[in-house]
Amino acid sequence: MKIKLKNAEIQEYVVKTPTYEFPKYTTQLINLANQNSQATRPKFVGQMTDLIQEFPGQTFDEWVTWYQERYPDAIDDATEKIITMIDKLNEAFVTIDRTMVKAWVEDLVLVKTYTGLKFQEAILRKLAEIKGCDYRLAEPSEESQGIDGFVGEDAYSIKPSTYEAMPSLAESIEVKMIFYEKKKDGVVFEIPED
Repeated sequence: MKIKLKNAEIQEYVVKTPTYEFPKYTTQLINLANQNSQATRPKFVGQMTDLIQEFPGQTFDEWVTWYQERYPDAIDDATEKIITMIDKLNEAFVTIDRTMVKAWVEDLVLVKTYTGLKFQEAILRKLAEIKGCDYRLAEPSEESQGIDGFVGEDAYSIKPSTYEAMPSLAESIEVKMIFYEKKKDGVVFEIPED
């Protein structure tokens, strides 16, 4: 027989106090404010996984006392950081209108999708700029050979850095490889040695 314990039940069993009833959407907003303010990062409230291992007690009340002796201001400081961020979010929230939301959706769906999927051409173009020559994207017949484009006369295949860790891929590409890593603010890649 399988039994599932929900988080609320676990909390009720081990903490033995009623859970706070958060109104709908509030925890998502508080979580967003916390992420932006970084209020509960380990440098502020301690590394919880380590602390719970160090904790010598048995009960929730003992845990509260033990934690607060080590981090007496952490809860209040984190609360203040989050409240400050919520105030900032409230100021931003009232500036959001249909026009702004539409611009955001267009940026996500149209701009970011297009640039995110077309960065191979940007890599080829940057490499051509560095080498001082022309580039072109591969023709369909060249793509079937694993070629993504040419810089000068050199054929290149452009793959994610995770591709290198996939030994099971049967594909054997006999061209210069450029491995890239997508970052939040762009793409990082190494120029292969000639």
